[in-house]
Amino acid sequence: MLAAVPTVVTILLVSAVGYLVGSVPIANLVAARRRAGDLRTVGDRNPGYWNAKEQLGARSALPVFVGDVAKGAVAAGLGAVVAAEGDWWLAYVGGGAAMVGHAWPVFAGFRGGRSVLTFVGTALVVGPVAAVIGVAALLAVWMTTRSFAWAARVGIVVYPIAQLVVDGPVRTATTGALMTFIGVRFAQAALASPAEATPG
Repeated sequence: MLAAVPTVVTILLVSAVGYLVGSVPIANLVAARRRAGDLRTVGDRNPGYWNAKEQLGARSALPVFVGDVAKGAVAAGLGAVVAAEGDWWLAYVGGGAAMVGHAWPVFAGFRGGRSVLTFVGTALVVGPVAAVIGVAALLAVWMTTRSFAWAARVGIVVYPIAQLVVDGPVRTATTGALMTFIGVRFAQAALASPAEATPG
């Protein structure tokens, strides 16, 4: 679509928009609307879905789940839309920028979450077939065990395996890089405080 625009301009555009989209502090906006205070000071102090669910209840926290997934999907989708033919990696740039924005949001004092659900939204765009397979595995385990935590773990393991088969090793390795970012965020949380090392 923007094949005539220099690649560096496209990368900067996708990165900037992705970061700003990721920076929208959806969990805290929802918590403020519910008069629950700043999620960075209550519960596990993580401004993400799981802490919002603990503080607000599952139904009230649903917009956080949807919104955090949407951040990754919108940012990765932008990268996919503006990419010239063969520039599949721009979707990863957009999604990765949104994950950075979620982790260090400019609109929330650079104190954000772990970017798990923002990664999920990115994964839906960059590997849709693998995502369907991963979600199917997640739902099967959830219905069998009634444990969403275990179901999520299975889905996360199945996704890259399915993507390796469907999309090949290069895209799968790029997905792995985004997953590594989440690992770094968990490690940072664990070092800061064991109580903060939960998803979000």
